[in-house]
Amino acid sequence: MLVDFRTHPDRYRHWRLTIEGVVARLGMDVDEGGGLGPWKLKMNSYDLGVDIELYDATQRLRFEHPDVRVVVIESLKERIFCAGANIAMLGRSTHSEKVNFCKFTNETRNGIEDASRNSGHSYVAALSGNAAGGGYELALATDHIILVDDGTATVALPEVPLLGVLPGTGGLTRLVDKRFVRRDLADVFSTVEEGVKGQRALEWRLVDELVPTSRFQEVVDERLAEIAQASERPVGGPGIELTPLEREQSDTVITYPDLRVELDRSAGTAIIVVLGPTLAPPRDPSEAVRIGASFWPLAMTRALDDAILHLRTNEREIGTWLLKTEGDPDIATAHDAFLIEHADHWAISEIVHYLKRTLRRLDETSRSTFALVEPGSCFIGCLAEIAFAADRCYMLDGTFADSDLPSPRIRLTHMNLGPLTMDNHLTRLATRFWGRDDARATAETLIGRDLDAIEALDAELVTFAYDDIDWEDELRIALEERASFSPDALTGMEANLRFPGPETYETKIFGRLTAWQNWIFTRPNASGPEGALQRYGTGIRPDFSRKRT
Repeated sequence: MLVDFRTHPDRYRHWRLTIEGVVARLGMDVDEGGGLGPWKLKMNSYDLGVDIELYDATQRLRFEHPDVRVVVIESLKERIFCAGANIAMLGRSTHSEKVNFCKFTNETRNGIEDASRNSGHSYVAALSGNAAGGGYELALATDHIILVDDGTATVALPEVPLLGVLPGTGGLTRLVDKRFVRRDLADVFSTVEEGVKGQRALEWRLVDELVPTSRFQEVVDERLAEIAQASERPVGGPGIELTPLEREQSDTVITYPDLRVELDRSAGTAIIVVLGPTLAPPRDPSEAVRIGASFWPLAMTRALDDAILHLRTNEREIGTWLLKTEGDPDIATAHDAFLIEHADHWAISEIVHYLKRTLRRLDETSRSTFALVEPGSCFIGCLAEIAFAADRCYMLDGTFADSDLPSPRIRLTHMNLGPLTMDNHLTRLATRFWGRDDARATAETLIGRDLDAIEALDAELVTFAYDDIDWEDELRIALEERASFSPDALTGMEANLRFPGPETYETKIFGRLTAWQNWIFTRPNASGPEGALQRYGTGIRPDFSRKRT
């Protein structure tokens, strides 16, 4: 089944988005029969379709509702907040479907935390009933957790005792790295399948407030008002409507106004061509807001975001992505300058952070990525980040014999020096030159200069520079070699190499997802015929192999 990540609040089946002045309410009301597969989404459990709507809602809150200061995530069902990822879905999904699901869910949770850090949004989880597994992990992504004290409501991470796997959306990491739960208490909590309730949950730092049923809604509303009052998010002015994303698709080509994808399934490759701007930037941020979703940096980012999600979910056997750009370098430079100059404007800030998150999604994707810098390329500033995100970068030295296009150039701008950080909280230049401050400092002196292939190679900004005689053969050899390797080995290698430098809880989450969940999900103890995922709900306990590996 083809998964489409495009949606709109008018088509939501699982969430209700309500705006009440400076407060937004995200009500979870999962449609049991609305799953993406043959499973019932009982007790507000969720699959990928539920999270697609949540992701869409959090994006719209950042762009369409600039007045909103605080967001409450609550359940519209009685005595349950969220039962977490649907177990029948996990049991019936293929391995790659499970891991892709966990990865997208992680990225959505990280986006909520990014909104808290950078958008003046505060998120509150109002737990009016049990929050288990991914449901509690959703609460962990918020800034403030309020639990009803009704004698039965619990928070739980039961994956280890019940499913033979790990909390897959960052639960363990957020417990100890974000909420500072003592590791011994986190150990106990993560092995108690029934969870923890009431005063113990408060004392163990698993929640922030405990409120009796009689005052629950009253206290939630009071807290929302207090948090909204303290927010620094600017209020006033129109938002940017995220109009339906245009996409045309055939069996081999996917086309957006600002991007196209060419698929070669026999070779296992996708060519992703990002198109640079054709018009000069607007005069001021208010004009950019008026242009709305058609404003090039936002339109391009939305297309790139959708293309990444579409390819990695629906085209899993296409293992190598070739990243290209086309456009006018000077117009692209002008757009970078506009984004830098107006970085304090709420809308421009949101666009830059969205591009940052989308480039991080590229970093986190388990595909080999090669950037190709050819005549007509536009690897300028923010678009050069695509090349720096790639596993390798090939640049043509000169031009093609049958081309009238000039030799390609790479141009750094101030967008390469800070706004678009990776999950390790470093720029891609700092990551590229980790431990080599002299090389990074040299690269930063090249801001604004057009670098040809040899200059870019000397500055260590590209991997290889070939002339047109060797270009085609060298690329062919590289792609054939890549296609001959084990995809599993490549995923592990790439994930290990992409994030040198300091560890953050974002890199921990994705590193553990890649290394641990990729392994644990394939083990018989979890996914075998007698494993926990297969026997869950049958009344028969799983038969675990007792060998430690």
